[in-house]
Amino acid sequence: MTTLRMEGVTLPSAAFGPENPLPTFRGTNESFVLPVDPRIGDEERRYVGWKAQYRALPHRMLDTYDRVKKPRVFQAAILENEFLRATIFPELGGRLVSLFNKPQQRELLDRNPVFQPANLALCNAWFSGGVEWNTSCFGHYHLTCRPVFAARVTGLNGEPALRVYEWDRVKAFPWQVDFHLPSGSQFLFVTPRIVNTQPNEIAQYWWSNIAVPETPGTRVLVPADTAQQHSGQDPLELSVLPTIFGKDSMYTTNIPVAREFYFRIADENRKWIAALDQHGKGLVQASTARLQGRKLFCWGMNSGGRNWQSYLAAPGQAYIEIQAGLGKMQPTCIPMPAGAQWSWTEAYGMLETDAQKSHAPDWPSAWRYTESVLDKQLPQTRLDALHEEFSRVTPRKPDELLHKGSGWGALERRRVELCKLSDPVPPEFVFPPETIGAAEKPWLELLEKNQLPEPSGGEPDTGAFMTQDEWRFMLERALSNGRGNHWYSLYHVGVMRLEALDPEGAKQAWEQSLKARRTGWALRGLAMLALRDNKIEEHVALLKQAWEAGPQVTALALEVAAALKQAGKYDELRAYCAALPPAIKVHERVMIAEAFAAMKTGHFEEVEKLFSYPFATIREGEVTLTDIWFEYHANRLAKAEGKALSDAHRQRAKKECPPPANIDFRLLFEID
Repeated sequence: MTTLRMEGVTLPSAAFGPENPLPTFRGTNESFVLPVDPRIGDEERRYVGWKAQYRALPHRMLDTYDRVKKPRVFQAAILENEFLRATIFPELGGRLVSLFNKPQQRELLDRNPVFQPANLALCNAWFSGGVEWNTSCFGHYHLTCRPVFAARVTGLNGEPALRVYEWDRVKAFPWQVDFHLPSGSQFLFVTPRIVNTQPNEIAQYWWSNIAVPETPGTRVLVPADTAQQHSGQDPLELSVLPTIFGKDSMYTTNIPVAREFYFRIADENRKWIAALDQHGKGLVQASTARLQGRKLFCWGMNSGGRNWQSYLAAPGQAYIEIQAGLGKMQPTCIPMPAGAQWSWTEAYGMLETDAQKSHAPDWPSAWRYTESVLDKQLPQTRLDALHEEFSRVTPRKPDELLHKGSGWGALERRRVELCKLSDPVPPEFVFPPETIGAAEKPWLELLEKNQLPEPSGGEPDTGAFMTQDEWRFMLERALSNGRGNHWYSLYHVGVMRLEALDPEGAKQAWEQSLKARRTGWALRGLAMLALRDNKIEEHVALLKQAWEAGPQVTALALEVAAALKQAGKYDELRAYCAALPPAIKVHERVMIAEAFAAMKTGHFEEVEKLFSYPFATIREGEVTLTDIWFEYHANRLAKAEGKALSDAHRQRAKKECPPPANIDFRLLFEID
């Protein structure tokens, strides 16, 4: 019997502060070049990097959190039958945080015992564990730490199924993930659907990222004999599996540094990936053919990689990611035609194999044997047939709304209604009007009254951004008609234009905004334009003006400090940090900037206090802290010898002065 219920799950959790009010703009190039091994054919590399550049807007950054954990209750959807219990967090992007095998009393995923955000996602905050659903743009999804809708849906045979869904604000389309756990099933079935409701092609992305426990005996198996692998910085290299670095690298504890493997599964091969422990047991993920890519990510066994594992979860808990995506490589978007609907089904369950065979040294025989076990438990023909059956559930309207997401989907429906357009969003995407809240209401007023309201009183927040073309045209039309012609509307037009890759239009709007009212928001926008043109002095000057104009918020202070550092103005940076308000001065990024300036100006006695702080916002692979550590100790060594600082001292510092764990987030070390 299958049941679905909502219940509270308490986790030790770091707290979120307010969103960053400053917009983070995309770059000028929609695509990028990822160096691919020349032995890879044109068809395989066809969409690598295509329209896959970083994008965050209209979302604001979630970059205010720490490492102080307090109990927090998350609302969880629990889908359960005789064999499995699946736990989904609608508050956190619909993450499948646990898949528990009841007969074996075994957790199949890496279940994170804490909620600790870290700087790894498109909007900064991300957390590890479970299975996350990433769409729209290359990277960890904008909603990974934000709420989505959850609803009860009637499944194939009348049993309950769970649906999570939302409106994607970046590319303006709805998506859903249906969770099916039929009575008697030993697999959880997940059926995502993406609907391109736009009248034009969009560059589409999807990767399901699956965290599983990492142990010395865990081996990843996949139906491929070669892979493209790299560190994330060096070019992709074609490698024959499984031996890399002289050892079987499908045991990730053999890998010294962080590594990514894109497995080259033949088109005719079944699409699956598994992580099996030393006893031949573990999670398998299999899918219908549309989800063609498979990937392995590991942190590496160096100190930086191990520190990341402890930071994201708890000491002694380690995980790897096995992933599945639309493209054969992750930094890939796929052209999705106007009006298209894409769906597929993924199966998650436990695989039990003969350990001697699944861990056989001969790689092809190991994965082929493992696939034969999967074929017995869940033949591909059965999975394909189930997908067709689940597809009949996909368009069903929800029976009950269990959790509310944002109000942006409801606002889009209202726009279509008032503009007397045919609604392209299928009716099963239920976006209740009452979800339109404080963030959406200014834009609702633009829609209904043909003007964006000017905030009243004090120094306002920037408010929620909007970048969808239809809303930009609407705001520009209102301004041309003299409606809402004030600094706030002009500021938002500037944001919209720059994100639409119109820097001249953005500059014009921000300059007009400044004439209406001098604000730090518009000055900061002009500073971003100067930075794009590599006008560093102008960039610094405009940011300083923005700070003086106010509001003097932490996010702006950090940008001023970063600009002074980039410009090499170390004395000015040191003075600026020292004069900041106490509440901002204690921010860890200010502390880092202040320590860097102190070191550059010879005040080494001020640097050491930095090394004991529990940092929370270090970016994946960032080496800022260790660079300061090694430079500090190189200077200490030179001073002890009474000599001028030299590269020899720097090399000695790297060998003789290992950094403490709280600052060591390096992922790339020299490989012996």
